[in-house]
Amino acid sequence: MRTAVALSAWAPLRRPTFRALWIAQFGANTGTWVQTVGAQWLMGDLGGRALQIALVQTAMTLPVFLLVVPAGALGDIVDRRRLLLCGQTAMFVGSGALAVLTAERVTTPALLLGLTALMGIGDALCVPSFQAIQPELVSRAEIPQAALLNGANANVARAVGPALGGALIALIGPAVTFAFNTLSFLGVLLVLYQWRRPTDHHPLGPEHVLGATRAGARYIRSAPRFAAVLARSMLFMLFASGLWALLPALARGPLALAADAYGLLLASVGAGAVVGIVVVPRLRDQLGSATLSTAGMVVFAGAMFVIGVVESVPAVVTALVVVGLAWIGVQSTLNAVAQILLPAWTRARALAYYQLVFMGGQALGAVGWGVLADAAGLRTAFVAPALGMLVGALVSVRALPLPKVRPDLKTVHYWPEPTGRSRLSSGAGPVLIIVEWRVDEANASLFVAAMQHLERSRRRTGATLWGLFQDTEEPTLFVETFIVATWHEHLRQHVERATALDRELEEIARKLTIDGQPAQVRHAVWAESVIRVRSNPR
Repeated sequence: MRTAVALSAWAPLRRPTFRALWIAQFGANTGTWVQTVGAQWLMGDLGGRALQIALVQTAMTLPVFLLVVPAGALGDIVDRRRLLLCGQTAMFVGSGALAVLTAERVTTPALLLGLTALMGIGDALCVPSFQAIQPELVSRAEIPQAALLNGANANVARAVGPALGGALIALIGPAVTFAFNTLSFLGVLLVLYQWRRPTDHHPLGPEHVLGATRAGARYIRSAPRFAAVLARSMLFMLFASGLWALLPALARGPLALAADAYGLLLASVGAGAVVGIVVVPRLRDQLGSATLSTAGMVVFAGAMFVIGVVESVPAVVTALVVVGLAWIGVQSTLNAVAQILLPAWTRARALAYYQLVFMGGQALGAVGWGVLADAAGLRTAFVAPALGMLVGALVSVRALPLPKVRPDLKTVHYWPEPTGRSRLSSGAGPVLIIVEWRVDEANASLFVAAMQHLERSRRRTGATLWGLFQDTEEPTLFVETFIVATWHEHLRQHVERATALDRELEEIARKLTIDGQPAQVRHAVWAESVIRVRSNPR
C-alpha cells in the first residue's frame, strides 16, 4: 500500500495526449451545455410542463443507465479508442438531426426526447471508456489531479455553455444551439482518430461480452471499498439531481428570467468549479477524501435549500457558485478514488457501475423531483432533496468509509502454472480448486480472519463459490475450495487478473502456516465436461 503524493493540480496537462483530449472535451462539454439549455428551453416553448422539461435530462441519462454496464464490458474487451469513436459519431448524428429538424420547425416533444435519447446511447458507449483511459494518459500519482481537471473541464464548460446557449437562443433561436453542439464533437473525433493507442494485450484472447459483464458484477460484489464509493455517489446524485432538473422551471417561474439570464445562472455553477480547481486539492490534502466528500454533500444541501426558499436572483447566483464548488469537490474526489481502486483488467466495466449509479440517480431523481414539483410546488421539490442529502451525508460518515491508502493493483503472476492445462479445452468446467494449508492451532483464528480477506480476492478474480474447512482428524489441515465457471476463466486468474494486492493477501495467510510452507493446490474439472470433450474431439 502506498499513500498519495501531493502534486500540482495542473500536472496532467503536461501529458500531450491528455492535454489535447482535455481541450477537445472542453469544446464538446461546452456544446453539450449549449444544447442542454436549448433543449430545455425548446421543450418549454413547445408547451412542456415541469415534468416534461425534467424529462429532457432523463432522456439523456436514462440510456446511459440502461446501457453503461454492457458498454463497460465492451470497453475492457475491444479497442477503447474505436469504441469511443463509435459513441462520439452517434452523438454527432443525433445532435445534427435535431439541428436540422428544429431549423425546419418540425420538432415535437417526442422527437426532441427521442433524438436526445440517441445522444444518450452514444454517451453510454463513451462514458466508461473515457474514464478507463485516464490511467493510460497520466501516471497513477496524477489520477486525482486528472479527475479534478476533468471535473473542472465539465464545470467550466457549464459556466461558458449555458450563457452562450442562452445568448444564442435570444439572438437566433434553439436550432443554433443544436448546430453548435454538432460541430463541437469534431474536435474529440479528430483527437481520438489521431491517437496511436497501444494495442491491448489479452494473452488468453478477448472475453465475450456476457462473460465480461458477469465478471464485472462479480468484482463489484467482492470489492467493499469500491462499493462504498458507489453508495456515496448514489446518495449524492439522487438528491443533487433535483437542482439540475428543476432549475429551468425555477428560472422561468418564480425568478421570471429570460433565456440569457438562465444561462448566467448555470454559469455561476461553473464559476464555483473554477474556484474548486485551486481549493479542492488543498482541502483534500488537509481533510482526506472521505471528509471532503461528506463536507461537500453538506455544503451542497445548504446551498440547494437557499435556492429553493429564497426568491432573490443575487442570493440564488451566490448559492449556485457554492454549488459548483461543492459539486466538483464531491464528484472529483469520488471519481479519483474509484479509479485508484480498480485494476486494469476490469477498469471500464467496474467504472460502468460508477456511471450507472451516477446517471441512474440523476435520471430517476429528475423524474421523482419533477413529479413532486408538479404535485407540491417547486419550493417543496428543492427543500426535500436538500434535507435528504443531509441525511445521506450523516449516513456516509459511519457506514461508507473511503480508503486512506492506494492499493497496489499492478498485474502480477505469482501462481504456478496449473498442471493438466494441455489436456483440457478452454470451455471445460466448472473447475474446483482445492488448496490445502497447514496451520498451527495457535494461529487458527488469525488464519481464518486472513482467509476472509483472501475470499474476496478469489471472488474478484473469478470464483463463484468459496469455502474454508478444517479437517476433523487433522486440526492443522485447512482446506480451501473455490469454483470457477470454466478452465479458461481459471487461467485468466493465473495470467490476467491477479494483482500485487491479491499476492499480498495470500502472503499474509501463508505466513500463518507451519514454517511458512506453501499451500498444496489441486484442480478438478466437472467430469461430464471432460468426458464430453474427449468423446467429441475437434
